[in-house]
Amino acid sequence: MKLDRIEFNPNRMNGQPCIRGLRLTVRRVLELLATYPDHAELFQEFPELEEEDIRQALIYAASYMEDRILELSSPNETVA
Repeated sequence: MKLDRIEFNPNRMNGQPCIRGLRLTVRRVLELLATYPDHAELFQEFPELEEEDIRQALIYAASYMEDRILELSSPNETVA
């Protein structure tokens, strides 16, 4: 899988993974997706972003998530 739009530069954005040298981190793109569920509105506010940037940011983020099972409390349990 080629993620050619995700870049790391220790001198930019504290070395966080960014999109194509823009000052937009992968984390920020994920936040924007949550804020702007309508991609048309997102692209209007951030015209420098492209659909492929979003796709690669999602792939990058997903690749760092671990497959694990979390035990959730039941509705009758109280969480301390």
